[in-house]
Amino acid sequence: MAQRRMFSKKITETDLFLDMPMSSQCLYFHLNMSADDDGFIGNAKTIRRMIGASEDDLKLLLAKEFLFPFDSGVVVVKDWKIHNYIRSDRYNETVYQEEKKQLKQLENGRYEIGIPNVIPTVHQMDTQVRLGKDRLGKDNTLSSDSTVYPYKEIIEYLNDKANKQYKHTTNKTQSMIRARFNEGFVLDDFKSVIDTKFKEWNNTDMDKFIRPETLFGTKFESYLNQSVENSQEDIKTGDNASDYLEGL
Repeated sequence: MAQRRMFSKKITETDLFLDMPMSSQCLYFHLNMSADDDGFIGNAKTIRRMIGASEDDLKLLLAKEFLFPFDSGVVVVKDWKIHNYIRSDRYNETVYQEEKKQLKQLENGRYEIGIPNVIPTVHQMDTQVRLGKDRLGKDNTLSSDSTVYPYKEIIEYLNDKANKQYKHTTNKTQSMIRARFNEGFVLDDFKSVIDTKFKEWNNTDMDKFIRPETLFGTKFESYLNQSVENSQEDIKTGDNASDYLEGL
């Protein structure tokens, strides 16, 4: 395995990275230094303990997708190939071949998930988690579903509220939930949006839009800050109807 590691400022000087606590940033650098030549790390928890980082530091790197976890307990650095170029005569392929098969590499070198739903759980990371206010910007308790993102809890809440049967394992649904969490929104925000739009759209022509792809899309923040009373009046009068349909 090559002994030198590089880091790209395209990653380490972004707001997403620098907004994390220094302890999380430090853990990221140590994990990169310990990764194999494909960016895989089989002892992330040991490294965390070795440098004195907290469990929340590791969970934050997972939540913000600087790391991708696998059911085996192995993690991989998402931007490994952006950071590092290893000469062929020094390169040793990872031993984590099963995990590597579950990834695809984009043209810019970044890893992405090649098989849907390959990262729903991180049981080996003990992720019955609570990310503190200094982690995602707000206080939030994730479900005890042993997942980084509470997909199941959010979709079950939607299904119970609106009498729907959406699946929490759908790749598109999970992608939108991850995107909103990475923007700093929390579990209670999802429930608030569901409550607001259900009260507004239930038993109206808009009922069909009480669905994940509408509720958790790019208008999520505007829905969250919306006055239920005003929106109900808009529906009755027909005001802003085009605004509701635009982008749904």
